[in-house]
Parts: sequence; structure tokens; C-alpha cells
Amino acid sequence: MQLGLIGLGRMGQIVVERTLAADHDVVAFDLDEDAVSRAADAGAEPANSLEDFVGRLDTEKRIWVMVPAGDAVDVILEELELHLNGDDIVVDGGNSFFEDSVRRAESCSAAYLDCGTSGGPAGAELGFSLMVGGSQWAYDELEPVFDAVATGPDGHERMGAAGAGHYVKMIHNGVEYALMQAYGEGFELLHEGRYDLDLENVASVWNNGAVIRSWLLELCEEAFREEGTDLGTVADRIEGGSTGTWTVREGLEQEVPLPLIYTALSERFGSRADDGRFARRLANRLRYGFGRHDVPRRE
Repeated sequence: MQLGLIGLGRMGQIVVERTLAADHDVVAFDLDEDAVSRAADAGAEPANSLEDFVGRLDTEKRIWVMVPAGDAVDVILEELELHLNGDDIVVDGGNSFFEDSVRRAESCSAAYLDCGTSGGPAGAELGFSLMVGGSQWAYDELEPVFDAVATGPDGHERMGAAGAGHYVKMIHNGVEYALMQAYGEGFELLHEGRYDLDLENVASVWNNGAVIRSWLLELCEEAFREEGTDLGTVADRIEGGSTGTWTVREGLEQEVPLPLIYTALSERFGSRADDGRFARRLANRLRYGFGRHDVPRRE
């Protein structure tokens, strides 16, 4: 299968590499020429403009858009619109707001799949978890590519109609906020408590058979190993927040109480006051662990 990929940042490059590794063809485009060169070095066919990109695609176009959520997605869709028809498929693999995905699916000439993507750059070797919304035929058509980009056939699923994929990913991120907050609070109490503990050892033991073992806990262990039990210069500042905000808003609209996710979101915003909370500093470092996000540091 041939896949056109627009957006060659960290996640987009992984989509390119995993798709090529499964013996599919990739046409790659990005405004960053260096990113296009990296994709070409991996084996993709480079395009030097969006017009050139479209011209290199097969008659039935299969396009994956991997750009930041928001206006950038709409700009790309608008530029692609003249080249699309009902036999084509466009995948939005970013963290778009699900209501925007519903709107785009209704207005796009092609079949539009919203694809929530979890796993981050650190999960590149294993593959991603993909939550897909949109028409069944388009999902079925792209299954070979989803198999390649995900951990395999069990790593992706069609969640439902347009918007469902990004809706599930939105709530996934809210759960992620709460889990990070719980680990942060527990380790803060251990750090400030009665014993002089090596928190890397604590995390290691918990990761071997304990009920609360998880990949996030493995990343806690990594953080303490690399930064030290006191987390060294890691700052009390947690970036991000949009998907958690959307989750809390949806909870209010559906009258579903989300006290843990709300508290975690509040802590994330509160971290920007820089009051030195250990739990927030750990959450800061965990974001590097799973997503290779920059780690703000204390001076």
C-alpha cells in the first residue's frame, strides 16, 4: 500500500519508519526540508511541496496527517480539498478535539478518520496504541497500515463514528493525568516521610509483582535513577493541559464526576506558580519519559 504522510515531527517520522518497515510505500512532506530529508534517508519518497506531494500519490489517495491539533489541520485539509474525492482517505493522527474531528469529517470530500495515538516517541520500537473513529470501510482499507504503525492487530481498533477515536484518546489522557498525579503524591510522601528512602529502589520493587506496577511506574524508576531521589534540578512545572481540560469539560456536560482527573488538571495549572511541589516535579519528568517532552529545570 502507498501512504502519503504530511507532518514529519517526532511522531510523524515514527509513522514513516514503521510503515516502511512493513514494506509499504511512503510519500513524505513537511515544511521543514531537513525533516523531509530524514524521511527520504529512511526510504520514503520525498515531496517538495503539497502540490508535488499530491501528484506523487496513487489515484485512490491514502493520506496520514501528523501535525499539531488546531488550525494547522484545517489549513492542510483546505489545501488538499481540491484534490480529494469520496474514494480517498485522510487520517488525522494528532490530538485533535473530537468535536473538531466531527466537523472535519462532515466537510471533508474524502473519508476522514480521526486517530488517537498513544505511546509517544519512547514507544516507537513496540508501536503505538491507535484509537480510530470514522467509517468502517475506510478503517478496513487502512488496516495494513494500522497494523504496521500500532503494536500489531491488537494495538488498534475502530471506536465508532467520526470523533470517537479522538474522544477515547481525550479521556485516555485524562486518565493519564490522574495516574501521574497519584504516583507523584505517593512518592512525595515517601520523599518527605519518616525514612531516608532510595526511591529508585522503591519503584523497582513495586514494578516487580506489585498491584500498582505499570509503564508509568517504570518511568518513575527511570527518573529517580537518572535524576536522583530528590529529582535534582527538575522544576515544579508541568506543561500541557488541553486534553485534560477537554475531558473535565465533557465530564461537566455529561454530569459525570471526575474528581481525580480534575484535581490532576488543577495541579498541572497550579505548577505554573512554581511553589516547589515534588509531585509536580515528578510529573514533569514523567512527560519526558513517555513523550520525550522538554524537561523544564530549576536554576
